[in-house]
Amino acid sequence: MTTERGSATIKDVAAAAGVGIATVSRVFSGTGAVSERTRERVLAAARELDYRPSALGRGLRLRRSGGIGLVVPDVTDPFCAGLIDGVLACARSLGEHLVLDAAHGDPAREAEIVDRLVEQRLAGVIALPAASGSGAGWRAAVRSGARVVFADRALPGLHEIPAVLADDRSGVRTLVEYLVGLGHRRIAFLGAAELGVAAGVRERAFRDTLAELGVAADEDLIVSARPARDSAYAAAAGLLQRRTDVTAVLAAGHLLGEAAVLVARELDLRVPADVSIAMVDDVPWAELCDPPLTVVARPAYDIGYRACEMLLRDRPLRAARPVLLPTELVIRGSCGPPRSPRTASSRAAGR
Repeated sequence: MTTERGSATIKDVAAAAGVGIATVSRVFSGTGAVSERTRERVLAAARELDYRPSALGRGLRLRRSGGIGLVVPDVTDPFCAGLIDGVLACARSLGEHLVLDAAHGDPAREAEIVDRLVEQRLAGVIALPAASGSGAGWRAAVRSGARVVFADRALPGLHEIPAVLADDRSGVRTLVEYLVGLGHRRIAFLGAAELGVAAGVRERAFRDTLAELGVAADEDLIVSARPARDSAYAAAAGLLQRRTDVTAVLAAGHLLGEAAVLVARELDLRVPADVSIAMVDDVPWAELCDPPLTVVARPAYDIGYRACEMLLRDRPLRAARPVLLPTELVIRGSCGPPRSPRTASSRAAGR
């Protein structure tokens, strides 16, 4: 078959893939049942022919404009960037475009963005929602008929919205077991002062794992910070200056991990000789630290891809329980067996 590139029709794709026109339509609309093997064959044929579905035609049939919305806290955040990449890859493979916006953790701004996206009658919205919000905007969006999927964070009381999350509980459990296995008993936890489900899961996993291993949780070593660099730094500095007996720090996110590394350096603490540091999230700078940082790697790209796939292909959306994707403990040089506790004089020298 000879077809001018860019002018291929749905009939051309169907012929090249050896399927019916209805099957090609189901693949690109995300409606109806199509096997994974058939879907890949159709998409391969479409790529070869440079076929582009008519967004206008699909919009008229489905009474929507096409495209999907994506709301994240910060497009420059390394984890969010990975999640965005996953959503983009999936959206492109299914013939949709992306409308991206950032709420910067502000529930009011997030609500405005959601209203605007719903008004555009998109195919649906994926969001890493603001942890401190009431969720009223999301409830209104769902009541209006909008399709919504949460990615990386679910909000309490919004069980009707499906979510794709990292298995944070398992990741933190594995990291705590590793630190205790090295001999640490005075382990500090730097957490996020948020109401988000993910933040609560990580702290509960920390506490529960210590209890199961017979290690008492010292409440003075469990510190919270707002999701901002200044707050994270203040929390880490206060902890490491106040408690010279800490032998390991578990940071619940990469901003907190960054703060712990900076404070340890300013206090002239050797890592891991004086204090071991590990964190949740693997970001590019973690491997460039001296020594490289032990982390719980969370699948940002896969979370974004799966959330987009769920949004566009699951009919209807199922919200029985979140989809949990596995994490991985990446052991590097920042953790080792505990040494003798730091003394007040060594702390003063560190200043």
